[in-house]
Amino acid sequence: MGFGKKDIVKNISSKALISSKSSSLFLEAFLSFIKQNKRHKIKISKFGTYYLHKTPARIGRNPKTKEEFKIKAFEKLSFKASNKIKSILN
Repeated sequence: MGFGKKDIVKNISSKALISSKSSSLFLEAFLSFIKQNKRHKIKISKFGTYYLHKTPARIGRNPKTKEEFKIKAFEKLSFKASNKIKSILN
């Protein structure tokens, strides 16, 4: 089961004792900040690092028809959890 924005907003509002509207604004501001600064590494101490990862161009294949096609190179935003978060999760 995954968490959506509504679940995260609910959790923030209950833990921080603030309204859902305030926690929603907080979450949107945080995500907006990360998107706007995606060209730089964003490190949050004891949490992790957001960084831009470049994927190379490659050949893809339709498994049903076996037809090959080219997938172009693109950039995606990635996250690497800190050792503290990894130890909590494992």
